[in-house]
Amino acid sequence: MLVKEVMTRNVVTIDAADSAYDACMKYKEKKVGCLVVVENGTCVGIVTERDLIERSICARRDPDATKVREIMSSGVKVVYALDTIETALETMRQYKIKKLPVISSGKVVGIITMTDIAEARPDLSKRFMDSWVKAQWQD
Repeated sequence: MLVKEVMTRNVVTIDAADSAYDACMKYKEKKVGCLVVVENGTCVGIVTERDLIERSICARRDPDATKVREIMSSGVKVVYALDTIETALETMRQYKIKKLPVISSGKVVGIITMTDIAEARPDLSKRFMDSWVKAQWQD
């Protein structure tokens, strides 16, 4: 099964130049688990609620003046629309992450999460979660 068959197509993005406040408002409006950060249509990072809390609020930064690029997680791992979901799972396991932007022709076309995979292939997600839990206890 391919990533494009399982991914969520309506990925919520935010521009790297937008403010932390803009990111908060987008979270409130869209009710998503993360925002994919783009610059000129290219994925450059992810901003999570945790990023907003720790790197903006707890750091006492002005949310209107703080840019998303300053608080996002960069070096984001991605998968391609034509990759298999096994490839996505392996990337998630290797980097201990639960969400991956999906790329096609250099552009963000979706996002795939553990929930997406669990719904499509519960057998794979169970094996993955068993190995994930083991890895967490070994760290």
